[in-house]
Order: sequence, then C-alpha cells, then structure tokens
Amino acid sequence: MKKKLTITVDAALLPKAKRYARSQGVSLSSLVEDGLRRLAFDESPSFSARWRGGFCPAERDGPRYEALAKKHL
Repeated sequence: MKKKLTITVDAALLPKAKRYARSQGVSLSSLVEDGLRRLAFDESPSFSARWRGGFCPAERDGPRYEALAKKHL
C-alpha cells in the first residue's frame, strides 16, 4: 500500500532531479522510493565497521611520539 509523503528539497535540485528521473524513464516518486529502499535495506557494513581493528596502535616510545605528544597534549 502506498502512502503520500511531502518532502522539501533545495529549489535548484528539483529540476535536475526531475530531469534525471525522466531520463531514466521513471517518476520522481519512484526515484526517491528506490533511493530510500536502498538505504533502508543496505546490509553492507558501515565504514567504521569495515575498518574496526584494522590499525595497530602507535608505539609510545620514540622521538616522533614524544614530539607529537608534547605538541598536542
């Protein structure tokens, strides 16, 4: 069952979005619905989840660490 939705978009974006939808052979409503569906059902891991645990902590001994710690702490 479809429901009506009112959205607000930038005035400069609307004609471009309508043109794009027309070039794809779909309505603007279908284009927005498809975009929302993709966002809602995207099961791929987030950026932070993909990189979590991928970096080793910096070593805390050495002249470079000392210089950075002195500058930023």
